[in-house]
Amino acid sequence: QVPLIESGGGLVQAGGSLRLSCAGSGGTSSNYVWGWFRQAPGEDREFVAAVSWNSGQTKYGETVKGRFSISRDNVDTMVYLQMNSLEPEDTAVYYCAVDLRPSRIYSAPEEYEYWGQGTQVIVSS
Repeated sequence: QVPLIESGGGLVQAGGSLRLSCAGSGGTSSNYVWGWFRQAPGEDREFVAAVSWNSGQTKYGETVKGRFSISRDNVDTMVYLQMNSLEPEDTAVYYCAVDLRPSRIYSAPEEYEYWGQGTQVIVSS
């Protein structure tokens, strides 16, 4: 089990910023990949970003490149998603997820075994 708890969502105006946090307990293996996904109403779950816990290598979805940044805190077992220049299209529930057996950083949600409950982000125009 890798319990994940997201926080930091909320309401923000377009052009603003938010930082999401994901706290994990038990997910301290250096082999894990931690990811962020989002899902808007009526849409499929979309890959946002991921980071390899060991190497720090990152991967981003095309729609957020240059605006979002993922980082990890090895000491506190936290993963962050810094979101800048937010747009109304970024409105979604954001989920933290962990891939326990990665051979690389995957963007497909089915590769991730554990998920948090999600945190809502609303970007007003």
